[in-house]
Amino acid sequence: MIIAVPKETAPGETRVALTPDAAKRLVGKGLTVRVERGAGTAAGFLDDAYAAVGCELAADRAPVFGADVVLTVQPPAEPTALREGVVTIGILQPFTNPAVVRALAGRRVTSFSLDLLPRITRAQSMDVLSSMSTVAGYKAVLLGATALGKFFPMLMTAAGTVAPARVFVLGAGVAGLQAIATARRLGAVVEAFDVRPAVKEQVESLGAKFVAADVSDLASEGEGGYAKEMSEEQHRRELELIHARLKDTDVVITTALIPGKPAPVLITEEMVRAMKPGSVIVDLAAEMGGNCALTAKGKEIVQHGVTIIGRTNLAATTPQHASQMYARNLSAFLDLLVSKEGTLTLNFEDEIIKDTCITHDGRIVHDRVRQVVEGGGA
Repeated sequence: MIIAVPKETAPGETRVALTPDAAKRLVGKGLTVRVERGAGTAAGFLDDAYAAVGCELAADRAPVFGADVVLTVQPPAEPTALREGVVTIGILQPFTNPAVVRALAGRRVTSFSLDLLPRITRAQSMDVLSSMSTVAGYKAVLLGATALGKFFPMLMTAAGTVAPARVFVLGAGVAGLQAIATARRLGAVVEAFDVRPAVKEQVESLGAKFVAADVSDLASEGEGGYAKEMSEEQHRRELELIHARLKDTDVVITTALIPGKPAPVLITEEMVRAMKPGSVIVDLAAEMGGNCALTAKGKEIVQHGVTIIGRTNLAATTPQHASQMYARNLSAFLDLLVSKEGTLTLNFEDEIIKDTCITHDGRIVHDRVRQVVEGGGA
């Protein structure tokens, strides 16, 4: 069986689906690993490193797309070029890429989207969203620190004492917790808000203060541990608390996302206007519309004296470690699909395989994805 890795072609994408270390593990199982030349270069993995562990190097995409299994980071750039009946695995983002889903079904490709993994213990080693959120949370703090015209830590100097920066993190999921930890390491005073009372202990264990509105009546945690959409009254109370905190904040990092829906707006233009000049907002939800009403997807702008950073795909800005983490997740998922004899075994009774499979045998087999695609869009 041939497992292949093409070079990513999406603008700004520097990650690679398989690192030499992960490829070596597959080669050791008797599988053929074929890598397009230059696939890992942007992440710091040269062709020679793949060749050294026994990979085949392909000069162009044709032999890669003709393999039995094609591994990607982003959705395949040319889904119609894939060999009919091939298996492809990646972060397909099917709810925002309906045209790709239709093309994969049309080619009778069996596709698996790892961003749909069920939140169960057995799937933790495959959890690409947590891996990439870890990178994004870390990088968000560095972007905020760079854009802020202040030090993060308290400094006692001959010129006087410099007060530490104040950082406010909205959302204490994986990205938020990593942002808290990174900001604390840099010496900032950190507060965090989340509608899920269950995360209070995690926030405080990292040295941050957990702030919350009166949420005693909020059913705030949805399926899989994600925050769920709130009522208008609940959202109003949330915004009041956030507004009060933003006035004294130097850097705000927003991470709130609801699976399959636009990002909730947590920072209005009025709130931005009330922030101190020189403050910074890093919006990790920019890809889905942003948690700040003024966020411009993929851009860094200044509004009312506040820098608003809406950069997307932050994982690609730390490609070496992001690729290592992603490749390990992918390798763990492959263990479910490849038998000890080196053949594909698609057990659709397995919850992980069933929940991540998007297309198979010419059909869109994932119910929620089919509803979106057949409904004409995301």
